[in-house]
Amino acid sequence: MTDQTLAGRIVLVTGASSGIGAHLALAAAQAGAGVALAARRTDRLADLVGQIQAAGGKALAVAMDVEDEASVIAAYDAVEAGLGTPDAVIANAGISIQGSALDIAIDDFDKVLAVNTRGMFLTAREGARRMIAAGSPASGRGRVLLVASIGAHTVLPGLTPYCTSKAGTAMMGKSLAREWARKGINVNVLCPGYIRTELNSDWFDQEGGQKLVASFPRKRLMAESDLAPMALHLCSDASATITGGVFTVDDGQSL
Repeated sequence: MTDQTLAGRIVLVTGASSGIGAHLALAAAQAGAGVALAARRTDRLADLVGQIQAAGGKALAVAMDVEDEASVIAAYDAVEAGLGTPDAVIANAGISIQGSALDIAIDDFDKVLAVNTRGMFLTAREGARRMIAAGSPASGRGRVLLVASIGAHTVLPGLTPYCTSKAGTAMMGKSLAREWARKGINVNVLCPGYIRTELNSDWFDQEGGQKLVASFPRKRLMAESDLAPMALHLCSDASATITGGVFTVDDGQSL
């Protein structure tokens, strides 16, 4: 057994329709987990579910709007009916709206916090409730991983709402870890650096993006797959004594 095996586990991943969420869901399946993929629109999850199932894995797509508590609860109900109770949750769903703090619409500010902070809390809390009911205080196998950003501790210009929400995520993870320490649930936070995705690759090929990359110590971007080793470890049995941690995985970009 390696420290990244998830055999016998059920992992719920939010924001699984693209980017980091999709890659972590696939990595969890490859590590042996049954994976519930959550997003607002399940049609965007069909290809990934099919890919996992074609490789012999178990996968289920569920609709979840992380801002809406009723939607979160209904999604967990669907996961329990289709796969069983999740014993690991990767809360990854998030958005970003760029703009000057002097000019950004307050509705946009509220939207970022509603998804990135409120949604993170609702996802983690409902997962914890299910884990406790399923026996995590005795088993100690509950895992919650909140996906934040280097914006939790490093200023990203033009992204004040986003950085505010991610700093909140980091403290939320530590607070929940303390509160659930005797509930058999470990809570940790992952802070990724800049990653090339389908949405931003064009910008990183332009002058502004190239200047940003040139400012990094290693002068390069990360890939989504670079996050998998840490994420899998924090969802595995090998992380039994790791809780309340905030782990930066950014290839030194924030140094």
